[in-house]
Amino acid sequence: MLTLSVSEMNALKGLLQSRQPNFGLPRPFYHDPLLYRAEMEYIWRQGWLFAGHSCQIPEPGDYFLYEIDGDSLIIVRDDNGQVHAFHNVCRHRGSILCEEAQGRVKRFVCPYHQWTYGRDGKLLLMRGMQDDVDKSQYGLLRAHAREVEGLIWISLTSDPLDFDAAYRDMAPLLRPQGLTRAKVAKILDYDVHANWKLVWENNRECYHCNVNHPQYIKANFDHYNADDTIPRIADELRRVTERLEVKLAEQGVFLRSETGMTPFPDPENRIWWSINRTPLVEGYVSETMDGKQVAPLMGEYADPEVGTLRVRTLPNFWMHASCDHAVSVRLTPNGLYRTAIRMYWLVDEKAEEGRDYELEKLLPFWQLTAEQDWAICENQQKGVNSSAYVPGPLSVYKEYNLDRFLRWYLQEMNDAVG
Repeated sequence: MLTLSVSEMNALKGLLQSRQPNFGLPRPFYHDPLLYRAEMEYIWRQGWLFAGHSCQIPEPGDYFLYEIDGDSLIIVRDDNGQVHAFHNVCRHRGSILCEEAQGRVKRFVCPYHQWTYGRDGKLLLMRGMQDDVDKSQYGLLRAHAREVEGLIWISLTSDPLDFDAAYRDMAPLLRPQGLTRAKVAKILDYDVHANWKLVWENNRECYHCNVNHPQYIKANFDHYNADDTIPRIADELRRVTERLEVKLAEQGVFLRSETGMTPFPDPENRIWWSINRTPLVEGYVSETMDGKQVAPLMGEYADPEVGTLRVRTLPNFWMHASCDHAVSVRLTPNGLYRTAIRMYWLVDEKAEEGRDYELEKLLPFWQLTAEQDWAICENQQKGVNSSAYVPGPLSVYKEYNLDRFLRWYLQEMNDAVG
């Protein structure tokens, strides 16, 4: 729990109120240690964090660890198939239980004094302890966990935000992708030397895409070429969207949830999630370098022309999923100036590397796009480090989603500090 003095609280309030509407954030937002601690407490410890994929723990006893802000969480599947999130801390004297980043256990045995816990977190054995110690009071400490069609979120707070509305939106659109019947083809980890907000700011606009992501703009509509007018893009996108919607309806696949395409994020209505399907340009059926399918169809898809499924949840997750593979991104702050990023490539569980897909064709589109973005974020961090940095105005045509992110961030922080 973060405890703030009156002067610290007033300093935070003053900083949060210093942003000029429709401008970027002032320099201290990327440098103030107190603000960073407040972000970890009020955003990262209060929200729902994407932890990983269900296919990482397919069987009872399978687990992986997620490290966030000094806490190590064990994400494990119990004997009944339920996913749990436990703090990786023995209830005896605090030793960590799991040292390996992933694995399979019959029981969790503390390496220090061998206190032993079940896969459901209950304390089973405490060797050498007196008889009057009540084992039922010393089970593993829990975090909240929710599993949605192959994706796992956790929350570290005792009273998390309501997840049910997000579940209702996400589950029907995720289901055809078949992430519950997928496997991880590749994981890449990055240590990006930039504040976590800069990574999200970059994600929330494609103003930069034409110059910085030449492969991305060949496949997608959400960019702005110098010779493109917004009405022309909108007209073409509307035409291909209508055609795709009719085609997918015959397969029971949908472009958007029942609540429609809601703005993301929506700070006024506390909407921190988004999911929708968007078409690719004609000639592309997958987000690959040449637009061709490079792995077997996933899930319930009977035709490769399904566009891309896009999922986003604040503060730490986004995913693009094509007909044949999905690419997800998990962010984790690692101090004021660093963000740990893990990228996952998933394919159908029966697909075999070398026979059904090749990493040389599966990886490049998003690996290249991501690494271009990480370089942009690191350059921006170097720029905002300068004493000369003063934020400029945002484009109302091209950076409106970025402005939404900044307003969401400020709304969450202002609500917390009062």
